[in-house]
Amino acid sequence: MGAVVADDGPSGVKAPDGGWGWAVLFGCFIITGFSYAFPKAVSVFFKELIREFGIGYSDTAWISSILLAMLYGTGPLCSVCVNRFGCRPVMLVGGLFASMGMVIASFCTSIVQIYLTAGVITGLGLALNFQPSLIMLNRYFDKRRPLANGLSAAGSPVFLCALSPLGQILQHEYGWRGGFLILGGMLLNCCVCGALMRPLEPPKKVEATKEPAEKKVKKKLLDFSVFKDGGFVIYAVAASIMVLGLFVPPVFVVSYAKDLGYQDTKAAFLLTILGFIDIFARPICGMVAGLKWVRPRCVYLFSFAMIFNGFTDLMGSMSVDYGGLVVFCIFFGISYGMVGALQFEVLMAIVGTQKFSSAIGLVLLAEAMAVLIGPPSAGKFKEGKLLDATGRYMFVFIIAGIEVTTSALVLALGNFFCIKKKPEEPHTKEAAAEREELNKSENKTPEDAKVDAIEVEQFLKDEPEKNGEVVTNPETCV
Repeated sequence: MGAVVADDGPSGVKAPDGGWGWAVLFGCFIITGFSYAFPKAVSVFFKELIREFGIGYSDTAWISSILLAMLYGTGPLCSVCVNRFGCRPVMLVGGLFASMGMVIASFCTSIVQIYLTAGVITGLGLALNFQPSLIMLNRYFDKRRPLANGLSAAGSPVFLCALSPLGQILQHEYGWRGGFLILGGMLLNCCVCGALMRPLEPPKKVEATKEPAEKKVKKKLLDFSVFKDGGFVIYAVAASIMVLGLFVPPVFVVSYAKDLGYQDTKAAFLLTILGFIDIFARPICGMVAGLKWVRPRCVYLFSFAMIFNGFTDLMGSMSVDYGGLVVFCIFFGISYGMVGALQFEVLMAIVGTQKFSSAIGLVLLAEAMAVLIGPPSAGKFKEGKLLDATGRYMFVFIIAGIEVTTSALVLALGNFFCIKKKPEEPHTKEAAAEREELNKSENKTPEDAKVDAIEVEQFLKDEPEKNGEVVTNPETCV
């Protein structure tokens, strides 16, 4: 897994784990930052939009909802585009869409027009950048892939800490129209990141020998065969449950602090603490996941991260003062960063490089359906109704903790009981080969003997070059 890096997925090319891959990682860092932080950063302009169009907060909240729905829900469309045209062209077009949506939105005269421009068009543009960037990162990194995933995921908290204050400055200096226009110009950097996604070409010898075979194979635009993989199905179910509660605490923690009687600035500082911890948690978790003993068990580390996150939510529900909320944000930042660093690394490890472009699209679609139930629509559905009925944030955090913990148990127990025999597969193959050899020795024909002789001769030729070391012995010396 991770050894195929050409844009259309031909074999014979090894992931460089460096070189131009660091430029690809930088581009992925920028794209991840824009994709996850932009829907939250746009909320800075909501007050002016409410005043401009005479609408309610719930109406403006649909902008962020549509952005996230497009980011997740267009996963299969992005997979088809990548498999048809390649990552770089899709990202260049996506960057233009993202920028164009915000620029046009700055001239809108109704909230519905903003839904279509800043919501649909910009959301589609970010989606066409986010998914291909992860695919290219997977193709450029193999041994260092956990670290690369951790570093790229750190773009989300970094950009969130930067875009929110920037949005406030732009709103104060230029109004929401000028702010949208400037943010649209900034989104053109997605095109620059797309230009960095250079596909690795296979060696000329390999390309010449594989060309006739590749022409015969009909390429699948969306590979549904991933559903035959039990590990993928378990992951998709667990991820869908996880997103129901994962994003709830960051949405409600500031309101929780205000409800306890603390000032707005002091309450908002909680998100700064959470984001600061998150920035360091993601790359550190990526380094840990890349350790020799940990990486084969990365799915269980991901399960632990989700259990840690769910347990933090449950403990946070008992907070009764500001100090308790600060401790909650510290531990939530650690667990949230671990989940962010591992979620796509685990998916890459489960399905491999060739099927990852289709797998991530289908997983994002499943998560999109769950996002419609959870935040950002939580204020209007499940958690919002619970909060209105009880008037206590404790129950909101408890529900979120139960959902995330449940997803962790689904992933861990599903892999332990259903995918338990995978590590023993090489031994099983050896045992089957031995049995087959015994059967052949009892009923062997002259043709079988010739085949065996050819296989033995090929084995003796190949064995001295195993692991890249040339070894001489009496059988192979001239």
